[in-house]
Amino acid sequence: MHEIRQEDVLKLKKIFESSRRAVFFGGAGVSTESGIPDFRSEDGLYRQKFKYPPETILSHTFFLRHTEEFFDFYREKMLFLDARPNAAHYKIAALESEGKLAGVITQNIDGLHQKAGSKTVLELHGSVHRNHCEACGMGYPVQKIVKSKGVPRCVCGGVIKPDVVLYEEPLDSRTTERAVGLIRAADNLIIGGTSLNVYPAAGLVQYFRGENIVVVNRGEIPVRGAVFIDAPIAQLFYQC
Repeated sequence: MHEIRQEDVLKLKKIFESSRRAVFFGGAGVSTESGIPDFRSEDGLYRQKFKYPPETILSHTFFLRHTEEFFDFYREKMLFLDARPNAAHYKIAALESEGKLAGVITQNIDGLHQKAGSKTVLELHGSVHRNHCEACGMGYPVQKIVKSKGVPRCVCGGVIKPDVVLYEEPLDSRTTERAVGLIRAADNLIIGGTSLNVYPAAGLVQYFRGENIVVVNRGEIPVRGAVFIDAPIAQLFYQC
């Protein structure tokens, strides 16, 4: 258990209380305390040994050329359907319901913000809970992927692809535009559980013109003018 400094709790509480249209921008670290591993930490997915590097397996090219191997990896390492929201997810949802938070911009694909009750959630990298046939466009729930063997197929015979953004694929332009609009209009920007290493998503932070930027992360990251708090985000938010 990480020791949370009370001065950090007070800093964050003060910013929460002053907010009227704050935006939360989050990454994998928001969900690690729900049991979903991140990518780049010491125990993260990218430190594990596989036949191919995870960046390769999760690429558009690999999906096209080695579709069955892609789904073997995807089912085992990307689906955590039993995971539950943690204190960070619930606090963010509460701030929205109180009229202090305008929305969530997340790099995560797990849907935990919605499970916690958040209404305005922009999923930059898509969601495991949405899937579609590449041939006819029919939508399928994630259970279709879980229960299938090998390559999941539509009733029309087409391959069912998860609605997640793979390497080599662009972000959805409408989602990105909405994210830019939210950040530009925000009075406070709270960044949590991300190293801001993944572009173009991380580049959205540059559009902030409001009062305060708070970064909550394990390990400092360079964000000009930000208040930095080194703490597990769920533990910290629980005390706020």
